[in-house]
Amino acid sequence: MRFRIALTLAAAIVTTGATAADFKVMVAIDPSDRESMVISQYEIQRALAKVIGAPVVVFKSQDLGDVMRSTRTGEYDIYIAPAHVAASALGHKYTLIGSTEADDIYELVSRPAAKSPIDLKGGKLYLTQQDSVAAYMARGMLNESGQSLKMFQQVFYRNTSGAGLFAIDAGLVDATVAKRPDVQAWVQTKNSKVAVMLSSRPVPGGMSVVVKNDLPEATRKKLESWFLSPAGALAGIGRITHHSNPANYKYVASLGNWTPSLLPGVTVVTASEVVALRDKGVAIVDVRIGKEYHERHIRGAVLIPYGEKSLKDVAFDPAMDEFSGVEKLDPLQPVIFHCNGPECWKSYKAAKVAQAKGFKNVYWFRGGFPEWERNGLPVESSAAAATNAPVPAAPVTAAAKS
Repeated sequence: MRFRIALTLAAAIVTTGATAADFKVMVAIDPSDRESMVISQYEIQRALAKVIGAPVVVFKSQDLGDVMRSTRTGEYDIYIAPAHVAASALGHKYTLIGSTEADDIYELVSRPAAKSPIDLKGGKLYLTQQDSVAAYMARGMLNESGQSLKMFQQVFYRNTSGAGLFAIDAGLVDATVAKRPDVQAWVQTKNSKVAVMLSSRPVPGGMSVVVKNDLPEATRKKLESWFLSPAGALAGIGRITHHSNPANYKYVASLGNWTPSLLPGVTVVTASEVVALRDKGVAIVDVRIGKEYHERHIRGAVLIPYGEKSLKDVAFDPAMDEFSGVEKLDPLQPVIFHCNGPECWKSYKAAKVAQAKGFKNVYWFRGGFPEWERNGLPVESSAAAATNAPVPAAPVTAAAKS
């Protein structure tokens, strides 16, 4: 009720959205672990506006895949997010403040008869939503062991983390991923015989806070001081009380779904090679979402978004995705596909789909827009309004009173 009142009050004060001058904060929620967490965007806004003395707007999203994307383009000044989102941001010009909980260990557990991950081939796997921490760790641990999610006949994605252990004992699935304390508690209280197949290294727990490196130094110091102080409690989230080893974030980042460095039948090109091809008249196709394209894109690039629903995997199913816009292109003409760098699978998939449709000369700019910008090459914006951003609470100014 308090949360609803806060949002109603915020809407009554200001009805307009964020402006370019607003200080922007993204609170990314993993619903599988945070179902009971009541986050007041308005209260977080009010506290941060008081700290930095400037207008603040807080966004909240459960679409962790899109939030991960936004870390690569630096869309927010602060991220308050699970470990894998924070790890992505730390690789893209953000600095860690800390996390709300101690490190976690994730375990891939299975039915008792399984002796190794390969014994699970053709079975059923229960995971929380595709971009949750647990699902992310599942893909990473399997990849490290030389396996893949594709080894399972079925992967069920749900929002209740503890249900996977029940489903194993009930004979509904063959494996799941859960935190070590949850596995231990389940075994002790339910006399379960589930077997631990794989264990992760330490993973930063709870919600991590990272801030953009290019914020004014005085602002960054104010934020760090407040977040680490007794007064720095985030409404509905808690305080930053832990500072995990940076190596743990690097470990989580290393488990990310990086695209392969090669794509058979497709030519992988660098930024300088894209320039040379563009000068010869080769089309550059931006497959990111419209919001990103309209904000900044390679000069002269055309927008044909790749609607990604399939797994970030070399064995992805293109039938699950939407890329009908490729029909606008001439398969007899060379084409370059790009998106948000090595972590973005959209251009990999677009290149592979185009190849399957008979395109003769397909180029994949794996480094994408981030590499283009790092090389100081020309970019441009368009006037089209972005309409798919998360809905924020009303902006709060430093003058707002409790």
